[in-house]
Amino acid sequence: MRPLPFALLLIIGLVLAAGPAPAEEIFVSNERDNTVSVIDTGSFEVVRTFPVGRRPRGIVFSRDGRQLFVCASDSDAVQVIDPETGRLLHNLPSGEDPEQFALAPDNRTLFIANEENATTTVVDAETRTVLAQIDVGIEPEGMAVSPDGKTAVTTSETTNMVHWIDVPSLKAVDATPVGQRPRHAEFSRDGSKLWVSSEIGGTVAVIDVATRTVAQTIAFEIKGIAGDRIQPVGITLTRDGRFAFVALGPSDRVAVIDARTYKVLNYILVGRRVWHLAFTSDESRLLTTNGASGDVTVIDVAALKAIKSIKVGRFPWGAAVRPSAGHRSAGAAP
Repeated sequence: MRPLPFALLLIIGLVLAAGPAPAEEIFVSNERDNTVSVIDTGSFEVVRTFPVGRRPRGIVFSRDGRQLFVCASDSDAVQVIDPETGRLLHNLPSGEDPEQFALAPDNRTLFIANEENATTTVVDAETRTVLAQIDVGIEPEGMAVSPDGKTAVTTSETTNMVHWIDVPSLKAVDATPVGQRPRHAEFSRDGSKLWVSSEIGGTVAVIDVATRTVAQTIAFEIKGIAGDRIQPVGITLTRDGRFAFVALGPSDRVAVIDARTYKVLNYILVGRRVWHLAFTSDESRLLTTNGASGDVTVIDVAALKAIKSIKVGRFPWGAAVRPSAGHRSAGAAP
């Protein structure tokens, strides 16, 4: 691991370490066990586990935290769950083999990537109806909606493209070539950039949203790790747009990137085969899902250091943060 200059560590600490926050819960989908584990951020221990559909992957909360959406890929459903009890409320139609999804800012429209039939399914979560099925590239996986709700994107793993969807018309309007096997897409908070990981290509593309062209391609190099083991998947950005964190798969590292200069600042060793990432609400802790080791790593963001490993179920995949009871407000973002 390359040491960071003291001044940079100090800046990160001041920006991200805002003191203790109320205890929250992190919900983690366990792909092999067909369960969701719940981690309390006060103790960073698993406090409960409940069953869901087969092969759960994508996981996200409604804006008020009162409903949990889970992509049950092998059940061909998006499940809506009461997070207090783990009780299944109902299934939403999802199309075949839902992988990832994104909830639009309206808190009711879900955009779902369907790997098996090369489509994006759009569902109204309130009426439980399919609004559209949009043809995209082969093996769609990543899914994101812009902060203004006007644009959705799907990444297609085999076609190696980002497909742009106009939300008002629910039509695909453009496509941008990226590296091999794009897995995850993440808009910057201001909506001006789209970050896309290419797992087999070993890179992250930063796309200018206005022109839909790649503005920067970020590569990774880790001493002692073969290049074919550096496989970017999950991406998360700090709210202020200063830093990006990228899960690098079987390299067992998370990359820290200056999101303004696109320079890789550091690599953090975590569990085996890191998939996805989730911040606590104050961004003082970053949690990683580590599929092969069956655990979650807790990273101290100010120190850029892993501080704890938490055993969950087999092959943890996705993670989503929900404020604990008593610390939520109506309409709050998860």
